[in-house]
Amino acid sequence: MSEQPEQKTEKPPVSAIFSREPPPLPEDAYAIPIEEINMVDGRFFERDAHWDFFKRLREEDPVHLNDLPETGRYWSITKFEDIMFIDKNHDLFSSAHGIALGPRVDAEPNPDDLGLSMFIAMDPPKHDLQRATVSGVVAPPNLAKMEMVIRERAGKILDELPVNETFNWVDKVSIELTTQMLATLFDFPFEQRRKLTRWSDVATAAPGTGIVDSEEQQRAELLECLAAFTELWNERAAKEPGSDLISMLAHGEDTKDMQPFEFLGNLILLIVGGNDTTRNSISGGVLALNQFPEQYDKLRGDPSLIPGMVSEIIRWQTPLPYMRRTANEDFELRNKKIKKGDQLLMWYVSGNRDEDVIKNADQFQIDRTSPRHHLSFGFGIHRCMGNRLAEMQLRILWEEIMKRFSKIEVVGDAVRLRSSFVKGITELPVRIHPL
Repeated sequence: MSEQPEQKTEKPPVSAIFSREPPPLPEDAYAIPIEEINMVDGRFFERDAHWDFFKRLREEDPVHLNDLPETGRYWSITKFEDIMFIDKNHDLFSSAHGIALGPRVDAEPNPDDLGLSMFIAMDPPKHDLQRATVSGVVAPPNLAKMEMVIRERAGKILDELPVNETFNWVDKVSIELTTQMLATLFDFPFEQRRKLTRWSDVATAAPGTGIVDSEEQQRAELLECLAAFTELWNERAAKEPGSDLISMLAHGEDTKDMQPFEFLGNLILLIVGGNDTTRNSISGGVLALNQFPEQYDKLRGDPSLIPGMVSEIIRWQTPLPYMRRTANEDFELRNKKIKKGDQLLMWYVSGNRDEDVIKNADQFQIDRTSPRHHLSFGFGIHRCMGNRLAEMQLRILWEEIMKRFSKIEVVGDAVRLRSSFVKGITELPVRIHPL
């Protein structure tokens, strides 16, 4: 086959919101025309400045249209019930075009794009088959086996923390516990486990926001991830089926023939799902208890509140602010005419503060009567596969914390990730106070 000359493709103009030097972020949610509010700007989340803007959208424009050169039309869905409706109706609203804001569905493919495929960004029946292949790893019998391992590791991590000195809780606890668990699920070389953290960060980062400098760097690091896991795949495929995720994929009837970038896509999904979300909830819980000290007192008085508190932490933090769907047909929602091919961003982070559904939604309350009634795990066929594992890790960690420490004191400002897709905390300076 003869080689074709490389085609130069012109990229669409970059809007101000995505530029390296964007305009100043508005400070007052009510001082600008509502049509100018665009919540995909990661600086809102970096500065923890998004709450009033979402409140205004819920009140005045809960189905909110934006239009950018790179993406075309997309709608911000900000009310709890609307989000749940879209999430549950996969026939009307597709995941197959991506789960994060992206180019218009009719746009020419970017030749530099890796074209990753993952089962969360698929519709039935392929989604169901691939999800079923790996879901066994978080089935109740396996979770029961994991509990002892998690407890042992959590205890060891906590026992090695420095006393009477300031340290970064994110690095020493949140990342360490989740990465150890992730390495176990993949049966990944334990001494190299921090690579998983790095790949998770790289996969979800927008170039130029502090994780990677360019699309080229991002692509190169993700290809390193693929190379490392391809080696593990080949090893596992040559052996009898095991109970780790790679072995399940390599031997699964519906996954054993997947193409490299489909394999990489599913890897990224499992790494991010098992890492980013839980680690940011671990950090977010410490921060919330410090912001609401009366709740910390309540916890000290009654540690049996921990399971409900875990659900409240996950609601409060909402580690993934949104998920995207794409309209399969013209549709009307709250008198707004959504067109076929339009993107819809289900803002879980806003729905979790919807006072029409969650009473005192802006308050962190560890003894809510229905604590699991939140949006953080999604609904329907795409509901988070690892939700019980995430809850279990948080529950065990807090049980072990309460055996050792009277307080984890936040002693400085939290440093947050510049991203509207991952609600991340990168630094949380703390001091621990032993019992």
